Parts: sequence; structure tokens; C-alpha cells
Amino acid sequence: MKISVRNLEPTKVKLTITVDPEEFNPYLDNARKEIAKQVNVPGFRKGHVPGKIIDQRIGFGAVAGEAVNNGVPELYSKALEEKGIHPMAQPDIDVQEVPESAKDETKLKFVATVERRPDIELPAIDGMEIEVAKAEITDEDINNRLEALRQRFGTLVGVDRPAAKGDYANIDLTAEIDGEVVDSQEGVSYELGSETMLDGLDEALEGLSSGEETTFEGTLEAGEHEGEKAQVKVKVNSVKAEELPELDDDFASEASEFDTLDELKEDLKKAASQDAEGRQATAARDAFIAKLEEGLEIPVPKGVKAEMVEQQLKGVTADPAKATKEQKAEAEETVEKELRDQMVLDVLAEKLDVKVSQADVFNFLASIAQQYGMDPNAFIQAIMRNGQLGSAVQEVGRSKGLLAGMRAVTFRSEGETLDLSAFLGEAAEDEEAESVEAASAAAAVADELASEE
Repeated sequence: MKISVRNLEPTKVKLTITVDPEEFNPYLDNARKEIAKQVNVPGFRKGHVPGKIIDQRIGFGAVAGEAVNNGVPELYSKALEEKGIHPMAQPDIDVQEVPESAKDETKLKFVATVERRPDIELPAIDGMEIEVAKAEITDEDINNRLEALRQRFGTLVGVDRPAAKGDYANIDLTAEIDGEVVDSQEGVSYELGSETMLDGLDEALEGLSSGEETTFEGTLEAGEHEGEKAQVKVKVNSVKAEELPELDDDFASEASEFDTLDELKEDLKKAASQDAEGRQATAARDAFIAKLEEGLEIPVPKGVKAEMVEQQLKGVTADPAKATKEQKAEAEETVEKELRDQMVLDVLAEKLDVKVSQADVFNFLASIAQQYGMDPNAFIQAIMRNGQLGSAVQEVGRSKGLLAGMRAVTFRSEGETLDLSAFLGEAAEDEEAESVEAASAAAAVADELASEE
């Protein structure tokens, strides 16, 4: 097999592959055998028709077509492996020459154009030291946790006064465009100041009492009129304020397993400390990846980026074509970083010779399925049916490479060496290791499959 490679872009390559007859002939023979199983030829048992008879009765063109369909993907994969090319997308394949008969010496020739991972030269990680900010907790961290717990035990009570920030208003909404009602909702509970609905709603509600109404102009954020200006009429049905329990020993015993408020605060302090250490481990991960990418120019495949940006925008707006410049710029920045990080972690995994076993992938997918309350076997089968097993293998490889790489470097904080073993695990536990990136990717797959069902 002769392979010529032409770089169209730093992330796009064109392979011209010419296959010698002796390498293509096995595919022709297999095609004849498969066709023989499906046809009836007088004088021969099904599946036992000689190849020459198949060529005569069915036609060599049909045989060659079947051989090309089965052979080209395998030959393309062999060419990628031989040339060390790592594809980032499905190829565009153009079959240019095919032998027209069994005696035709014409060689199979096809061209594959594909977006590829660029060449990335990572720095040596032996002896690498990375500085990470100290994991600190403040009184505010503890007070915020205490306040969140307090709000869980709060109650809403009706008040006879104008609505203010933090109150809950029961409201009716009607939106009109050019005098025509385009949307309406009744009995909606809304927290003033949360800014979770229409722009301008908080300002319109503040100062209104039960039974009062007003009209304001707002931009609709969903439905067929998304992005359009509308006159919105809002009526307040009732106003309620949150009444919180006193912070004392009685509250501690009711809200937790502790008898005193001091004991509860001490427990919240431990939890805050653990969260701070977790944030520090995440910061260490980000700093490690940033260190690997430091000073490198890493182009991203344009087609892959465009597709990912569109998917990103679908999560922001119903019609990606109507996305704002700011939304598009943010999506592009997010996607470019994600792609660069993925490619760097792929190279790192190869550099560290990371091995991914079938058990690694299946255990990983099973754990994600359980998180989503899905049957693990059904989830794994769905992943395989959707052709996403390769993506799962990649994600687990990135995870294991990331953990192995982080174990090989030294992290310091204010002159002290950090012990991240609680988050990185031990080297011997690589078979069980899973990263945040891998979990996020599989969770996205789970979301997609759940929505399909």
C-alpha cells in the first residue's frame, strides 16, 4: 500500500492511498463469499458458489463495490496508523480508481481528507514544580453554609406590605406584541432579586402590594418570539416573606445530629475545609494543564470547532443562528480551550504509555449509569449502538494520563509540598481512576441518551 500525505492546514490532511492487488484481493474474496451466502445459483449450494461464477452471474462491479465498502475503512485506518495521524473527525473519502475485472491490473486508489490533531511537543514533566494557591477557609464560608442550612428550615409567611428584594410574590404574567397576546402564565411564584425570569421584572415588582399590577417592556427569552420586545403586564396576587429560625442550640438539634450550635459550626468548618481542599486539587489540575500548554501554539480543527460551538449555543438559545456576538465569542472561547485541553491530554496519555482496558471503560460507564439511575448494561449497550464507545475509551485514557502526570510532578503552596493523594489516588489504583473531565463527558452522553428515551 502506497500512502502519500499532503498537509492542507495544520489540522487538516489529505491522504492518497493506492492499494496493491495482492492487498485488495482478500477483500474481493470475502465479498464473493458474502454474496454467495445471499444468492441462489442453479447447480450450487447456497454459500458454496465459486468466486468465478459469482463474478459472471452477479457481476464483478457488485463484488468490487462490496469489497470497497468493507476494505476502505480498514485500509484507511492502517494508513493513519502507519503515518502516525490522529483524526479528530470522520473523513471525506473519494474512491478514484477500482479494478473493473478480476484480471484488471488497476490498483484501488482513494483519497481521504480529514481533520487531524496537530503535532504537539509537550515539556518534560520530570522535576516539574507547580505553585498552587493555599486552601483557605474564612468565617464567611462557614456563615454561608450556616445560612444555607437555616434557609432550608425557613417558612414563607404572608405580609401586608409592598414587595421587596428577597420576598416571594405570586404573580400573573401576560405578554403582548402589537396588541396580540403571545404568552401568559398564572400563579407563578417568583423570588424578587433572583433575576431568573424576564429582564425588568424585578424592578417592576418591587414596591407593588397584593392586588396591584403594572406594565413594563421586556425581551422574551423563550418560545417562537424569543428575543423580541413585548409589553408585559404583571399582577401581584400575594406577597410572602421568608421567616428564618433563630440560630441557637434548638436550631442545631433540629437541623442536624448535634446538640449545640458550636458543635454544628465545627462540623460545618470541617466540611468547608474539605471543600477548600477539593477546590485546591481542581486548581492544581488546571495549573498542571496550563503548565503543559505554556508557550505552545496549538491550533484547533476548524470543522470540529464549528460543530462544537453550534452544540454549545444550542444549550444557550433555541436557534444558534440568532445567538448574540457575546454568546458566540464565549462559546468559541470555551470550545477552543476544551479542544486544546483534550488534545494535550491525549498526547500526555500517549507519552506516558497509558493503557486502557475494557474493564476500565465498562466500570467507568457503569458508574455513570448508576449516577443517572440507569441500568448499567442498557447504558453500555446504548453507548455501543450509538458508536460512542471510542469516545469513552478516549476520555478514560485522558483521565488516567492526567492522574499519572499529576502524580509525577510536585505541587507546592507557599513553600510547602502539597499532598494531593486523596484526590489523585495511588498509582496502583489506575485501573479504577476517573477524572472530572471523563465524568463530565460520560454524563453528557447519559443526558443525550436519556433525552432520546
